[in-house]
Amino acid sequence: MALEHLSFKGGYHVTDYKELSNQAALEQGPKPELVRISLHQHIGAPCEPLVKRKDEVKVGQKIGDSKATISAPIHSSVSGVVTKIEEVPNNQGGVSKTVIIESDGKFEKCFETKNNDYTQMTPEQIIELVREAGIVGLGGAGFPASVKLTKRRPDQVIDTMIINGAECEPYLTSDQMAMENFPEMVFKGLDIAMRAMGAKKGYIAVEDNKPKAIEALKAFESKYENIEIASLKTKYPQGDMRRLIVAITGKKLPKSTSATNEGIQVFNASTAIGIYQAVVEEKPLYEKIVTVTGNALKKPKNLMVPIGTSVEELISYCGGFKEEPGKVVIGGPMMGSSQFTLDIPTVKTTGGIICMTKEEAKPPIVSPCIKCGKCVDVCPVNLMPLYIQQRALLDHFEEANKLGIMDCIECGTCSYICPSNRPLVEAIIYGKNQIMAQELSR
Repeated sequence: MALEHLSFKGGYHVTDYKELSNQAALEQGPKPELVRISLHQHIGAPCEPLVKRKDEVKVGQKIGDSKATISAPIHSSVSGVVTKIEEVPNNQGGVSKTVIIESDGKFEKCFETKNNDYTQMTPEQIIELVREAGIVGLGGAGFPASVKLTKRRPDQVIDTMIINGAECEPYLTSDQMAMENFPEMVFKGLDIAMRAMGAKKGYIAVEDNKPKAIEALKAFESKYENIEIASLKTKYPQGDMRRLIVAITGKKLPKSTSATNEGIQVFNASTAIGIYQAVVEEKPLYEKIVTVTGNALKKPKNLMVPIGTSVEELISYCGGFKEEPGKVVIGGPMMGSSQFTLDIPTVKTTGGIICMTKEEAKPPIVSPCIKCGKCVDVCPVNLMPLYIQQRALLDHFEEANKLGIMDCIECGTCSYICPSNRPLVEAIIYGKNQIMAQELSR
C-alpha cells in the first residue's frame, strides 16, 4: 500500500489559517517572572503538592504527584520561591489547585541532561522514566503516557503504533514546528514506545499540508526498518484517533472496542518527543511549544513556553492585539475553549492560543434547515446530525440516543458545513450532557 494521500470517509477541508504562523520559526518564549503551575494538567487524579510556601525550587523539580494509577507528576518550569498554593482559574472555566512560583531569573535546573541507551532498557524502566517525567498526551487529551505504555494484561498484543502528526485543527502549527525542528526525536520517541509495548510496526502520520515536516522526517526514515512515514490527505478531523487508524491501517474499530484491543496504540508527535526526552535525557516535561496566532494578533509566533506562563504574557510577547479581539480560544477553533479572561496559566496541553477578530467571532444568523444533507455527508462517524439536533432541542433524548447521539465525537464539522448555520454540534453536546445527567440520577 502506498502511504500517500491516505484518508477516511467523510470530513471536510476547512479553511485552516495556518499561513499565519506556519512560516514563523520556533523561538524561545518570554522568561516569566512568575508562573502558576496547575496540579491537574492531565486526565486522571490531580496531584497533591510536594512543596509549601517559601520553599525554593529549581527547573525540573517535582512539585506535585499522586499515588493514583492514572495521573502524572508536575514539575517546576522556573527556579525561584513558592509564594502561594491556591485555587486558580483554568482554561476550562473552572479552578484548580495551583503552585505559584516567583522566578529568580536564573532558571537553574535540578537535573543534568543524560544520554541513556534506551535499547538496553526494559519496558518497566522506560515506563518509569516516562512517568517520572510527567509525560502526558500533548495533542490536547492529556492522558498520562506511562499508562498508555502499560499493557492492560500480560498477554495483550500491541503490534502497531502510530504517531499522530496530522494537526488538523485550523490555526495550530505547534506539532508542525515540533516535527520540523526535532524529527529524529519523533522517530526515537516512537522507537522507544514500540520497544516498551513490543510493537513490530510503526507509522508517523502527517497531513500533506506540512511538506517541510515530511521532508525533515524522511531524512531519518531509512534508519528505521520498521517505521514508515504516512502522508495524509489534508482534511478535518483527520487527527481523530479512529479516523487516523482507518486511514493508516484500513481497520474500522467497532464502537465499543478500544484501539488497544485491536493491537494499536496512538501517540501525538509532540508526545513522542517528550517520551524521547524523558527516557534518553531524563528531562521532565516543564516546557512546550505553543502557537500564538490569529487575525487580531500583531505577530503570530510559535514559542517554546515554560508551563505556567500566563496567556496574557504570551499575547503581549507577540506584540499584543492589532485590534480588539472578539474571542480568544485555547486550543483549536473547532474543539477548543473560548476564554473569559486572559489571566490564566498555560498547561501541558496548551497547544495554541487563537486571537479572533470581532468579525470572525460574530455569531452567524441561523436559518431553518433546508435538508441539504451536507452534515450527513461530512460526518466522520456516519451519523445524521440534522435529525439528532432536532430531537435534542425538543428534549426527546431517548430518540436522540437511538440515532447515535452518544457516538458523536463533537468535531464540529457538521456545524461548519451547514449553509443554514445551524448550531448542530452545540445541540448534540447539550443532548449528550442531558442523557448522562439522567443516567447519573438513576
